Amino acid sequence: MQLNVRFKMNDKLYLKNPEDSAVGRQIVSEGLKMINKLGFEVFTFKKLATEIHTTEATIYRYFENKHRLLVYLMTWYWSYLEYKVVFSINNLSSAEIKLKTIIKLLVVEPAHTQEDQFISEWEAYQLMKWEGSKAYLTRNVTKDNKNRLFKPYKDLCSRISSIIKEYNPKYKFPNFLASTVLEMSHSQKFFMENLPALTDSPEKNDDKLITFLQDLIFHTLKK
Repeated sequence: MQLNVRFKMNDKLYLKNPEDSAVGRQIVSEGLKMINKLGFEVFTFKKLATEIHTTEATIYRYFENKHRLLVYLMTWYWSYLEYKVVFSINNLSSAEIKLKTIIKLLVVEPAHTQEDQFISEWEAYQLMKWEGSKAYLTRNVTKDNKNRLFKPYKDLCSRISSIIKEYNPKYKFPNFLASTVLEMSHSQKFFMENLPALTDSPEKNDDKLITFLQDLIFHTLKK
């Protein structure tokens, strides 16, 4: 599913809005690809500047540091994923079908196609799988949270939590379950591809992971 949408990004994520200029959009789109190629630890603004034929100083005019760029990219992905969830369950009446639809959206990798958006959904999905937790697992998490940098992530969890409550209003821990399923949909995918001994699937198998997450949710939510 490709949806050409634009989200209002938290202005504390950047020094200058990258969407307002060609070089800003290039910093974001090529930065995303380079982080995926090199890994976040190895990635630097100096390397990105060389790749896109600009100066390191130019990139620093848009982003304070590479972590801010990472959070910007994750914020976009969380916003996009919630948009896909809302779009996909809008006409569904069954809470069970809504939850199954959400699980599939969380697990199944987007198609690797040429996209009109300056941020590739496929690239953003890879970033989430490999680097997503690094957006908030930092010593600055409290300050970043006060600046509402993680609001799209919390909004997505809240959306899933609301469907859990719709399915079983008596369940006491909908937020625990929602955030656990969201995190596991990416961490278990990572494990299947890189540390399969931690899973029950020795090879990539979305169906197995979908079945596992469905079992987790619906056995937990037994009425």
